[in-house]
Parts: sequence; structure tokens; C-alpha cells
Amino acid sequence: MDRRSMLIGLHEFPGLGWKRIEGILRKEKQWTEACHFQAGDWMECGVESELALRLADEFDEAWIKTRLTLMERSGVQPITIFDPEYPILMKETVKPPWVLYAIGNTELLNGITIAMIGTRIPTAYGRRVAEDLTEALCTKGAVIVSGLARGIDGICHEAAIRCNGSTIAVLGTAIDTVYPSEHSGLCRMIAERGLLLSEYPIGTKSHPGLFPQRNRIIAGISRGTVVVEADVRSGSLITADQALEAGRDVFAVPGPITSPKSRGTLGLLKQGAKIVTEPSDILEEYEQELKGTDTKSRPLLTINELTNEERKIYHMLEQEDFTFDRLREQTAWEFGHLHSVLLSLIMKKAVVQLPGSVYKII
Repeated sequence: MDRRSMLIGLHEFPGLGWKRIEGILRKEKQWTEACHFQAGDWMECGVESELALRLADEFDEAWIKTRLTLMERSGVQPITIFDPEYPILMKETVKPPWVLYAIGNTELLNGITIAMIGTRIPTAYGRRVAEDLTEALCTKGAVIVSGLARGIDGICHEAAIRCNGSTIAVLGTAIDTVYPSEHSGLCRMIAERGLLLSEYPIGTKSHPGLFPQRNRIIAGISRGTVVVEADVRSGSLITADQALEAGRDVFAVPGPITSPKSRGTLGLLKQGAKIVTEPSDILEEYEQELKGTDTKSRPLLTINELTNEERKIYHMLEQEDFTFDRLREQTAWEFGHLHSVLLSLIMKKAVVQLPGSVYKII
């Protein structure tokens, strides 16, 4: 059996993790003949006795062909580290997956990939910035990479699809499992118009430990990683660290020093991440490679144009939408004064009024 099919078989077999497969590939035994190994042969490759006995009994060409057929029927394309489709950037990392499972357009893997990540519970400010940056990057031909999680991840995937851009969702679950479940529709759209990617075979049971592993793939296949909003304990910071370890660009969007959602990004800026206040801060790093319709880069922040009182209201609305009555309660301002400040914010196109006297930032 060819080495590609054999590697897929090894990757699919329960109990054979990354390190065990590495040991098998490094041994002098002709691992491409592993279908004929006895228990002793497996043990010579560093596999413990119980698993070696199971492999000797179950691992054969018929078992591998059954798994390959299952993938084909499910529309899943396995990409091994030997294949030309395997992302070049991922190969450069410390622990590249032996096999990636894909549904969709695999050509996106070798495009100009930019990861957009952040908190699962973003502020209105974070949502706006994520959408604006995604649209600007997609317009220039960048491929948006994220993790299909709630919050910033989902917002970026949706924004990319909405503006007819390209996006890759790296799953923290098996390729046939959607998490969170409310992203089922989004997942279908990405499969049709972008790419779903996972290192976990069909049928792998989900557990929390899979998600941190996913982060290294997001960082590994991306030229740069942009953190929009993140607290100090956010998993996004792990992804940023992995991007730095791989020698990739790391960008961070500044936010209010009073917002918990900005503590992580402000920390990244202190450590030397590149500040992002407009799309061109990212685009200029890849301008020789990106192509697309020329667009004027517009600032993401209007806060410098605001008065102190307007800034106070703006910061409140960054956290969540407020009704007029709640704003008045929080500020203790007179009715007329608060109304005047809100009207000024609306005229400056920083805030919009929704039905029910609800205000939100644009």
C-alpha cells in the first residue's frame, strides 16, 4: 500500500497519537508494510504491548480502505503531510498534523491567510472592528482564518461570506461535528464557499482538550494573526503565542483600558504586537502579494473626535447596547443633557438609535 494511504490509516487508528506515529515513521522497519506487522514489530516501533496486539489483529488494508471509503462518501478530503495540497506554512511549525481533513476549497490553504480571533463574548466595539477588518482584508483577496467559535470567530466568518470573501474554519472537533451547534448553518455555508479543516477523523468524540490543539493549526496556516478582543485568560492569546513561536506576524486591536475584553490585546501591544487602528496596518505587510479592488482604508475608531462626555457614553455602549433610561440612570445626567449628547453622537455617525430608544455604536 502507498505511503499516503498507510499514513492516513495510522492516523485513523484509535490510540495512535502524533508522537507514536512519529516513532513509527522514524524506525528502520518499512512502515509502509505495516499492514503485515506482528505485535513484536509494532513494539519495536515504540508501541506498548496492549495497543500492539490490537494493531496486529485489526490493522490491515481492508480496515484502511473502509476508512477511506467513509471519507469519500462524507465528502471529506484527507490531506497528508506528503501531499502537495498540504499547507506549506503548516509544515514549518514544530508539530504539524500528519493528516488534515478538509471539506471545501483546499486551494485556500496556500492563499494569503490571515487569522482573525478574539473573545467569545465581544463588545459592540469588538463586533464592529471584526466586521470592518474582515471586509477590508477580503476585498484585497486575503483568506480569513478562524475557529468557528462563538463571538469574534463566528463574526469574522460571517463577514467574509457576506462580502463574498474567502474563509477557512479550523474546527476543534471532528470534521463531521459542528460546535457550537448554532453555527450549523454557518458551517454549511463555509463548506460550500470556503473550507472546513480539522485534524480529527470522522467520529472522534469531542472533549475540551481538542480545542487548544486546534489553535496551533489556526496560527500554523496563517501568515499573520490579528487579535481583536481578548481577556488575559483568553485562548486567543495562546494562538498568538503559537504564531510568534512560528515566526509569524501578530497584530492587536487596542481597546479601552477600562474594558476587561481589552486586557489581553493591550498586553500583546506591550509585548511588541503591531497595533491595528485601520485595515492598512495589516494590509501593508502583505501588499506585494495581495490583490483585489482598491479601497480607501477608513479608521476603525472615531473616539478621538469625541468630547469627554461623548466618549463616556461611547465607552458604555462598547460593552453593550443601552436604553435611554438606563443611560440616564448610569450617568445621572438631566434628560435634556443626555439627549443632546446622544444626538451629537448620532450626527457624528458614532452611535445609532434603535426602536425602543435603544442605542448602540455603529
